[in-house]
Amino acid sequence: MKYSLTEIAKITGGKVFGDETKTVQHIIVDSRLFSALEDAMFVAIKGDRNDGHRYLNELKSKQINRFLVSELPIDWETMNSHFVVVKDTLKALQKLAAYHRSKFSHEVIGITGSNGKTIVKEWIYQVLKNDFSILRSPKSYNSQVGVPLSVLLLEENHNLAIFEAGISKEGEMMNLKKIINPTIGIFTTIGDAHQENFPDLKRKVEEKLKLFVDTQTIIYNKDYQLIDLMLQSSHFFEDKKLLSWSKKFPADLMVERIAKKNQKSTLNLNFDGKKFQLIIPFVDDASIENVMNVCLLMLHLGYNVSDIQQRISQLFPIAMRLEMKQAINRSVLINDFYNSDINSLAIALDFMMQQTNYDKKTLILSDILQSGKSEYVLYQEIAKLLELKKVNRLIAIGSTISKFADFFNVEKYFFNTTDDFIERLQQFSFNDEVILLKGARSFAFERISELLQQKSHQTVLQINLSKIIHNLNFFKSLLKPETKIMAMVKAFSYGAGNAEIAMLLQYHKVDYLGVAFADEGIMLRKAGVYLPIVVLNPEPTAFDQMIEYNLEPEIYSFETLDLFYHKLLAQRINSYPIHLKLNTGMNRLGFNADEINDLANQLSNQKEIIIRSVFSHLAAADDESYDDFTLSQLKQFDQMSRTIQKVSKTPVIRHILNTHGILRFSDYQFDMVRLGIGLYGVASIQQDKLQFASKLKTVVSQIKEVSPPDTVGYGRKGVLTRKSRIAVIPIGYAHGFNRQLGNGVGSVIIKGYEVPTVGNINMDMATVDITDFPDIKVGDEVIIFDENRPVEILAKKLNTISYEILTSISSRVQRIYIQE
Repeated sequence: MKYSLTEIAKITGGKVFGDETKTVQHIIVDSRLFSALEDAMFVAIKGDRNDGHRYLNELKSKQINRFLVSELPIDWETMNSHFVVVKDTLKALQKLAAYHRSKFSHEVIGITGSNGKTIVKEWIYQVLKNDFSILRSPKSYNSQVGVPLSVLLLEENHNLAIFEAGISKEGEMMNLKKIINPTIGIFTTIGDAHQENFPDLKRKVEEKLKLFVDTQTIIYNKDYQLIDLMLQSSHFFEDKKLLSWSKKFPADLMVERIAKKNQKSTLNLNFDGKKFQLIIPFVDDASIENVMNVCLLMLHLGYNVSDIQQRISQLFPIAMRLEMKQAINRSVLINDFYNSDINSLAIALDFMMQQTNYDKKTLILSDILQSGKSEYVLYQEIAKLLELKKVNRLIAIGSTISKFADFFNVEKYFFNTTDDFIERLQQFSFNDEVILLKGARSFAFERISELLQQKSHQTVLQINLSKIIHNLNFFKSLLKPETKIMAMVKAFSYGAGNAEIAMLLQYHKVDYLGVAFADEGIMLRKAGVYLPIVVLNPEPTAFDQMIEYNLEPEIYSFETLDLFYHKLLAQRINSYPIHLKLNTGMNRLGFNADEINDLANQLSNQKEIIIRSVFSHLAAADDESYDDFTLSQLKQFDQMSRTIQKVSKTPVIRHILNTHGILRFSDYQFDMVRLGIGLYGVASIQQDKLQFASKLKTVVSQIKEVSPPDTVGYGRKGVLTRKSRIAVIPIGYAHGFNRQLGNGVGSVIIKGYEVPTVGNINMDMATVDITDFPDIKVGDEVIIFDENRPVEILAKKLNTISYEILTSISSRVQRIYIQE
């Protein structure tokens, strides 16, 4: 895209302030991006919790000087920037995208549904990329903001576009319809995702179908009878070409038989009386469903059966997320191979730049295939992108990118093949850096990943960063815009990892971090975390280090206050921030009510100290039977904290609400809240609004057949009553798989089956009884807990709480971080 500010104002109904002739080629909506492309415009969108207008000066410092706003800054004339002012920036962005789409005369495929949208989009790209210059929406850009950003990427060289459309409530789809305006529609599935904002499933189908009201051809699965009924009965679709496939009902494409063997499925199909077979490299039902949508599209586009068979047989799984894991020599590795285009490269580089605790950034990049651009233009753009994203080192693999080595003004190395690079891998030093692997599938970058990652662990804790951010945004939606958030990252961030989670929360602009002990805060400082950090259990012996690393102590008694005060006097430090803990009924640490006046008098005379915040803990915010007690705590805290406020020379932040306090007593937000385990998707109420962020998994290491009177494990506790198949899994109590879960108390999930433990849990491994599940084999994934098997299940078996389970996962378990 390329529009002048005059054109953008005309399209959006806005007014230009500044140079009307300035052009825009790129749109930015996230102020946290570390850099931007030349001729970029920032769209300041107002959300429920955030307002992009707050970040104009920050963006100006990053050389962004074109803005689409609904509020013109008072100092706009001195900013040396250029503005288009509109009533509503989101609607203006959507209008601009709709206009841009109207200039595109080729086929546009629009995809909606509850699941499978991104997979179907990527598989369509895989089977058609040799015949078309395709634009597809990056990753899962299917929202009210993501769709216009995707459509605005359309360029003259494209002759096919594929866009996803996702909605979460009524009234949204018509906005997306105007932008996408598909000529071909695909409805994947219908299910319960985002159902909370619809009165029933019928209303949700009705809303999603609005995407196709002007679409010529609609492809869908007739087995979803509600979709079929509404398509067949609505006058909007009377003149449309409805193409359906089914396993059960008469349809254009019939699935007559499915045979699964050796991780492949053979499908016997019948299209318009013509029978043929497809062999696909998947056996799960969801993949088969997605393949059928792709197959029916290819039939509609006129592809012959042999081409369809050949191309679909070569489909490969889609990496739906970026994966970050520990690499050699204290580095981290971001895997984003199998997907190679400039749009997804920009997204991956943004994620790479979020890892600010690493000064050095290395990109290992393959040739980019089927871009639709001339090689000269493509690699010139990539070189500029690497410069703007501050990549320190490029390792490029491929004969094409190597031809344009002179374009890249970074430390650079070029190889024709992956094998060439691997042969010389030992010549490269990878230390204390972040490494991004970005390559087309044919370059087999998984081989490089295996060499660079830390020794492979079969037992891993997978943490979904996107779900943590979903949870953060959910809690933000319950708060007033001015309410601050302290995110608790103590106890290894509830098992999720310290620096990685802290950096993520810092990137998403929480206000404070809370740790339990000084050494946790020191580690975060060394990792590059600059947010204010509160130490909730400060040991006097660590006061010197806390001052050195600018950590702010919780002060809970006159003794700790005096010790810290004299430490400040000795170092001649004035105005050091502290956080006062008040006891309102928890009866652990904290000043009692009868001590408040003496405390206030003492603090009023100590210039060395600033009272940054005053807080307390709720004892039973999650239990409604104690609500009267909780309300008394809140009232007492209000009174006690006001006394402290009166003697403070600076504003004092007050906070008492924890995760359950936010959910149940949001009227008492005061100035800040403390968000703990709710960030990770655990709460006793409103669990349906949260997404559990962790997955503890391992694999089947070995399978043995054991018969009575033989037993399994230490102490011969695994007594058998029949000939049994026993699977060994490499997880034990030293990993955090509690010993009390042995002997059938606990269980794991393998291939969807709940499989009981047998025998004792050992330090490094456990055994489970798979006798009734003959299709389980060595190498199968074993799930201890995840979003479908809540950690609360284990907690109940152990008569404990989720906190203990999560914080018990030892550091020997490798953490892998993923981002959707």
